[in-house]
Amino acid sequence: MVMGIVNVTPDSFADGGRYFDTAAAVDRGRAMAAEGADVVDVGGESSRPGARPVAEDEELRRVLPVIEALAGTVRVSVDTTKPAVARAAVAAGASLVNDISGTLWPLAAELSVGWVGMHSRGTPATMDSLADYDDVVAEVHEHLRRLAESAAGAGVGEIWVDPGIGFAKQFEHNLRLLAATGALAAAVAPLGARVLVGTSRKRFLGVLGATDDGPAPVDDRLEGSLATAVWCMAQGAGMVRVHDVAATVRAARLVGAVAA
Repeated sequence: MVMGIVNVTPDSFADGGRYFDTAAAVDRGRAMAAEGADVVDVGGESSRPGARPVAEDEELRRVLPVIEALAGTVRVSVDTTKPAVARAAVAAGASLVNDISGTLWPLAAELSVGWVGMHSRGTPATMDSLADYDDVVAEVHEHLRRLAESAAGAGVGEIWVDPGIGFAKQFEHNLRLLAATGALAAAVAPLGARVLVGTSRKRFLGVLGATDDGPAPVDDRLEGSLATAVWCMAQGAGMVRVHDVAATVRAARLVGAVAA
């Protein structure tokens, strides 16, 4: 499955400000649905390295009108770490909570909605300084296995785990985690959980796509985004989170046809 990203923010790393206006965000979400997105993920607080926190009332002001407008068109998830925002978003029509903090599974169980638990450390302001691991694959996978176990034990019916590419991870950590996508899928499958991965336009892809002029800018990372999405699909990830929906949907169809 393909999850499209709609950031209703002025400062997200890839599209900050482009969909800060409610009407623009709704139009983008509807366009993603038309392009084949299975889920549209609406977020009102940037989680890029160094981002500043957003007050709860402001986050609600940003996301609720967009969720309400999209909910009848496509499945909607809310990208938040705040319980009150998640609760209001579900009331507005969201049926999946995309939770980078990995803490909202009790709320998902209470509200009978799906939940994505991600691995990260610290906050956007501090996470780059916390990318220190003895064995990044073992530590991240064990953390996510425990999250899935907790969510399953609480009665969450739809559980996703996300290795958190770029969140408190150095360049090599990202590559090792991507290489181990299949192992993560196998580790959480007995708990009824599936894997979601988000690599779209991220910083490490700029490094991989560097030229003599330096790292590839955000808008020139489509090839890397597609390559890593296809890799994750082929390794057993059930969903990829992307900015470029149409191209990724076409790639997903190809992967599905080959796998069949």
